[in-house]
Amino acid sequence: MGHHSDIDRTWLSEAVRRIEADYNRSADTHLIRVELPRFPGITLYLKDESSHPTGSLKHRLARSLFLYALCNTWIGPDTVVIESSSGSTAVSEAYFARMLGLRFIAVVPAQTAAPKLDAIRFYGGEIHTVDDPRNVYAAAHRLATETGGHYMDQFTYAERATDWRGNNNIAESIFAQMAHEEHPVPKWVVCGAGTGGTSATIGRFIRYQRHATRLCVADPVHSVFHRHFDDRTVTALPDGCASRVEGIGRPRLEPSFVPSVIDRMIAVEDADSLGAMRALSEVLGRSVGGSTGTNLVACATIVAEMAAAGEHGSIVTLLCDGGDRYACTYYDDDWCVRHGVAWDKAAAGMRAFLGSPA
Repeated sequence: MGHHSDIDRTWLSEAVRRIEADYNRSADTHLIRVELPRFPGITLYLKDESSHPTGSLKHRLARSLFLYALCNTWIGPDTVVIESSSGSTAVSEAYFARMLGLRFIAVVPAQTAAPKLDAIRFYGGEIHTVDDPRNVYAAAHRLATETGGHYMDQFTYAERATDWRGNNNIAESIFAQMAHEEHPVPKWVVCGAGTGGTSATIGRFIRYQRHATRLCVADPVHSVFHRHFDDRTVTALPDGCASRVEGIGRPRLEPSFVPSVIDRMIAVEDADSLGAMRALSEVLGRSVGGSTGTNLVACATIVAEMAAAGEHGSIVTLLCDGGDRYACTYYDDDWCVRHGVAWDKAAAGMRAFLGSPA
């Protein structure tokens, strides 16, 4: 990591101004109400993070990481910015790097969806692929050393770069948008974990605001996070164990994952995630990404439990990104067959849950 205490304050001030101006030009993301005809008294809401300028939840994280690095004077006018990412964070960081006129290199797993790589390049970013996803960290550190650049390291800094008390973080936005609903304080907020930054922000905000809301993290079966939640001695997955849902789940425990602010974790099979993704896309009339499907499976579990207990209330989850980036993977039937992902049964079950025709 480069430390540049002698960075020109005029350049630094202008860099922060540009990012803040971009934020002011961007409206808040929508909160979409999804009717559940089979479950009267229970309402589901999707926080649509795909409407950010770079198309995903990671736009918030990238903005926070850049401001954090700038205000710590880790980035200057000639700094090469490097990130390890499964795609979406790198897309958003490339956007902000271009805004500041900085060179950006994304270290990504070789199997990252091609449209994400295209988006990184669209914003002027460079791609460095690694065959084993566990090696992205070491490769990013090496590139930072070789270039004299700064490794953003989202997996370490996500939970501390975001202002969890407020300042229009995602949690504050959710609760403000829910204020006029019939159940304004959600029973549950459901999200995934890639770095752990979003779940840490939401969990801390809930406690800070003294809400009764509980936080559930939906996690791919082949991820270390839910295993660590159940047994804090578990910090890595066995070799050969990997999730197919890009953006969430990790092979190793990340520094930004804060299990103590999470009330529950639900592990979700990849096929169930992709089936739910497809069913929700039909209901919304537009495609969503795989991690949104993971979230929806966890929501369905909680809704069924609430209904069985005679409870009413609201659940909020995240629509993390759109499905366009996965046209050649999750939405390609041949790809699913090649990778052994049989999503049909899960999609039928989710259609029934959502009340749409089977």
